[in-house]
Amino acid sequence: MGELRKDYLLDRWVIISSGRGKRPHEIEKQEVEHVEKCRFCPGNESMTPPEIGRVPKNGSWAVRWFGNPFAALNAEGQVSPKTDNRFFTFASSYGVQEVIAETPRHDRQLADLSVEEIEQVLHVYARRIVELEKFPNIEYVCVFKNHGLLGGTSLVHSHSQVWATGVLPLEVQAKLNAMARFLQCPYCAIVEKERKGSRLCFENEAFVAFAPYASRFNYECWIFPKQHVGRLEDVNFASLAVVLRQVLQKIGRLDYNLLVFYGPKGRDFHFHVEVCPRVGIWAGFELGTGIIVNSVSPEDAAKYYRGVA
Repeated sequence: MGELRKDYLLDRWVIISSGRGKRPHEIEKQEVEHVEKCRFCPGNESMTPPEIGRVPKNGSWAVRWFGNPFAALNAEGQVSPKTDNRFFTFASSYGVQEVIAETPRHDRQLADLSVEEIEQVLHVYARRIVELEKFPNIEYVCVFKNHGLLGGTSLVHSHSQVWATGVLPLEVQAKLNAMARFLQCPYCAIVEKERKGSRLCFENEAFVAFAPYASRFNYECWIFPKQHVGRLEDVNFASLAVVLRQVLQKIGRLDYNLLVFYGPKGRDFHFHVEVCPRVGIWAGFELGTGIIVNSVSPEDAAKYYRGVA
C-alpha cells in the first residue's frame, strides 16, 4: 500500500508506492553518440566563449569555466520587476550564466573522477558562488549539474552550470521560510535523526547522505554536513567529495540532476546537496496536483545505497 508523506519542512507532498519501482541496474538508457569535435575538449577552447578561469595542470587544465554560449540570462536591462495593467509583471532576464568543464577527459563523467578531482570541482563551485555574488543586483548563484538525456543535458562532456540571478529562487526562499519557523536549525535535528535511521546511505567524519523521508525521485539522496555550515566555501571539501562520489557511483548509469543549496549572504542556512536521479517521468497527476508519486521508497533506496538490497 502506498503512503502519503510530507517534506520535513516544506508544504510539499509525495506518495511512496513501492510496487511500481525498478532498481537502478534494471534501467538502460540510450548511449549518446560521441561528438568528434567536442567544444569542451582540450584543443577546442576557441569553440567556447572567452575563458573566465581554469585549474591548471601539466600545461593544460584540469577544470575550466567560461560563459554559457546559449545563455538565457544577460547582465543588462531592467532588474526590478514592474507591473502593467494590474496582472502583467515583468523584468529583464537579468543575470550571468557560466559552464564548468569538470574534466578534460571526454570519456569520463563526474562519478568516474577521483576524490581529489571531485574536490577540485567543488572548490570551483564555491569560487564561482563567491565571485558572482559580487556582481551588481545578483541575489543568488544557482550551481547545478544535469547528467544524461532525462537530466536535461545536451552535451556529453561532463560539465556543470552556474546561473546567477537577480531574484531569490522560490525553492531557496521556501527553505529559508521553513527554517525561520524554528528556534534552532531544523536540518541539524533532521541530520541527527536520519543518521540513526533506516534511510541512512553513507556517512563519514563530516558528512552524512540519506534518502529523504518524502523523496520526490527514485533513489533521491541528500548530502548534509554534520555541523551547521551555511556556505559551500566553509565545508570540508575532501569529505564532501568522498560522499558525493559514493552516491554518484551507486547511481551508475542513471540520468540525474545535482543541486547545490547554500545560504545567501546574511541568511542562516544549512548547506546541502541534493542528487535527484531521473528514472520516473512526472505525468498528469503530478503536474495537476503537485503531489509526486515515487515508485521506490526511501527506505529501499537507502538499502540499495548501503549495498544490502
